[in-house]
Amino acid sequence: MPDDVLSPDDVGKIPTNLRLLTVLEELCRAGVPITPTEVNTSLRLPKPTVHRLFHTLEAEGFIQRDIDGRSYSPGARLRRLSMDVLSSLRIRTARLAVLRSLSEKIGETCNIATPDRDAMVYLDRVETKWPLRIQMPVGSSVPFHCTASGKMYLSSFRPAHLRTFLSATDLTALTPATITDPALLSDELQGITERGYATDNEEFMEGMVAVAVPVRDMHDRLLATLSVHAPTQRISLDDLVDHVPLITESAQRLMALLADDAA
Repeated sequence: MPDDVLSPDDVGKIPTNLRLLTVLEELCRAGVPITPTEVNTSLRLPKPTVHRLFHTLEAEGFIQRDIDGRSYSPGARLRRLSMDVLSSLRIRTARLAVLRSLSEKIGETCNIATPDRDAMVYLDRVETKWPLRIQMPVGSSVPFHCTASGKMYLSSFRPAHLRTFLSATDLTALTPATITDPALLSDELQGITERGYATDNEEFMEGMVAVAVPVRDMHDRLLATLSVHAPTQRISLDDLVDHVPLITESAQRLMALLADDAA
C-alpha cells in the first residue's frame, strides 16, 4: 500500500493535530471541487468533526466554497502555500538549472507559470541574453485566453467546465490577433489537446510569439506550464514550434524533479 494512503485500520483514528492536514491532502488530491462528505469517504471522521474542520479552513482562507455552495476548492492561502513550496530553495535551484539550459539552447526567454484563479502567474524565469527582450518578471500575471501558457491550462479543462468558463469570461482583445469568439477559442483549445502544445501568435502582445507545454504532477494533472517566448523581430512562430521537442524534454525533466522530491 502506498505510504500516502491510509490503511483500513488507520481511517477514523487520525490524531487531532493531523486532521486539518489530512483534509487538505484529500481536497488537493481530488483535483476538483469536493464536498465534506466526499472527503470523509476516505477519512471516516465523525460528521460534525469533518464539517467543523472545513469551516475552520474556510474561515482561515485555506479553502473556499465553490459556486454550488456545497463543494470546496483551494483558497488563496493554500495556493500561496503551494507556490512557496514549489519555490523552496533546493527545488528552485535545480528547476532554474533546467530553465537555464533550455534558454541557452534556444536562445530565448523561458518561463514556468502556474495557474491561479483568474490568470497564469510566472513562478520562474530565465531571460534571454539578447538586449531586446520582453520584461515580465517573476510574479507577473497574464490572461488565460490569449497566452500560450494560459491556453495550455484551459485545454486541460473538462468540457462542461470549459463551456462555463467561455460563456462567463470577457475574452478581451489585447491585440488584433486575440481570439475573442468563444467557439473559435474552443476549437483552438481542442487543437492544443490533440497536438500537446499551445502557441501565442501575437495574441497577448504585438510583436511577441510563444510556445508552451504542460508540466504534469504524479496524477497526470497539469501543475504548471513551461513556455518560451520571443520577439518576432528575432524568430518566427514556426521556428519556435520547431523547438517543441526540446521544450517537452525539459518539461519532462521538471516532472522528474518534482517526482523525486515527492518520493
